[in-house]
Amino acid sequence: MMEKPVLSPIERQRVHQAIAAAEARTSGEIFCVLARRSDDYFFPAAFMLATGILITGVLAAVALERLWIDIGLAALALSQATAFTAALAVIWLFPALRLHLVPRGLRYRRAHDNAVKQFLAHNVHRTEGRTGVLVFLSLAERYGEIVADAGIANKVAQKNWDDAVAQLTACAAEARIADGFVDAVEQAADLLAHHFPKGADNPNELDDHLVEL
Repeated sequence: MMEKPVLSPIERQRVHQAIAAAEARTSGEIFCVLARRSDDYFFPAAFMLATGILITGVLAAVALERLWIDIGLAALALSQATAFTAALAVIWLFPALRLHLVPRGLRYRRAHDNAVKQFLAHNVHRTEGRTGVLVFLSLAERYGEIVADAGIANKVAQKNWDDAVAQLTACAAEARIADGFVDAVEQAADLLAHHFPKGADNPNELDDHLVEL
């Protein structure tokens, strides 16, 4: 079953209009992507569960041995296998739990990888002057990023995008996703207009819309 869109048609239109207004000021191109999540995290979560169950089993075996209680190697292995199977069933049936089992660093790496993937998939890197910018937000990971093509990166340092990214994620945390994208697009436009002002010939090389994944 298809998931319900995160943004309403009115909110999407606001973002579309913000992109069109921004690109009217610059020769740069802006594209927006909103992802619900950047990975299903089943295997990383399963690995963390297996590790936790193994360590817990060993600690329990040591404690029982000190109490002179012998459960036997076979019983220990069976109990761990049963616990792992039950844990796998839980994270399979309740996918939202997986994210809580995965380290933040891994979640951010997966979200960053997805941002780069979307940058390439939507041909943001194919603009004539290499002046494409991707505004990316992955909700499950609470991760935002602005990916700039080579023509922009040579003139605008990544740290200059930090305020826009911070505003994007802050708005998302308050369930004001459209506001976050509009603000990020406007801040990106300010930087692009300074370094890449609108020229006499200013073709629209990328669609002025937001893609939901």
